[in-house]
Amino acid sequence: MVAALAQVGRIERITLGERVYEELRDLIIGGDLAPGDKLSLRSVADTLGVSIMPVREAVSRLVADEALEVLPNRAVTVPVMTGSKFRELTRIRLVIECFAAEQAALNCSPAELRVIGAFDAAFRREARSDEPDPKRAVRANKDLHFAIYRASRMPSLVGIIEGLWLKIGPVLNLDLRVSPDRLAHGGAEAHHARAVAAIEARDGRAAQAAISADIEGAAAFIEATGRLAP
Repeated sequence: MVAALAQVGRIERITLGERVYEELRDLIIGGDLAPGDKLSLRSVADTLGVSIMPVREAVSRLVADEALEVLPNRAVTVPVMTGSKFRELTRIRLVIECFAAEQAALNCSPAELRVIGAFDAAFRREARSDEPDPKRAVRANKDLHFAIYRASRMPSLVGIIEGLWLKIGPVLNLDLRVSPDRLAHGGAEAHHARAVAAIEARDGRAAQAAISADIEGAAAFIEATGRLAP
C-alpha cells in the first residue's frame, strides 16, 4: 500500500511539474515575459494553484534550456540578450526555420493550410488596424510561425525551433509589442502573406525565402533600436 501511494505521488508531482513548465514556456515563447523580468516562484505557484516544488522543477528545466537564469542573489529572471547572442541565434534561425518552411510547403495538408491562413489573417488585422492590440499581434505572429513549422510534419524539428524561441522569443516579441512602427511598417505582414501563398502553391523555395526575409527584417529592426545589451 505504501509503495503504491508513493508511486501515485510521484506521478502527480511529475504531472504538475510538466504543467508548470509548459505554462512558463508558452509565456516566454509568446513574449509575455520580457528580458530582465524577474519571476517570483511563490507568485507562479499561487497563480497556477500548485505547491512550490513543481515550480522549482519547471524553473530548473527552463534554466537548463537557457530561457531563465538564476542571479547570484538567487532571483530568477529572463536573461538580457546581447547583440552577439542575438546575431548568433538569428543565423541559426535562418537555417532551421527556413528549412521548416520549405518542408511545410511540401507536406502541408488543406486543414493545416486553413489554420495557417487564419493566423495570417489575424496578424494582418492588427497590422492594418488604426488601434492595433500589441498582445494579439504578438500571439498571432507566434501562432502563424509555429503553424507553419508544425506543417513540416517534423516534430523533432519543431522542438528545436521551440528551443530557439525560448531564448530569443522575449526579445522578438517585446520589440513587436512596444514598437508600433514595426507592426505597421516592418514588413512582417507582406512576408507572412508571401509565405502563406508559397505554401499553398507547394513552392518550397519561395516559402523559404519569405520566412528568411521575415526573420532578417525583424532582426534588422531590433538591432536598429539599440535595445540589445553590448
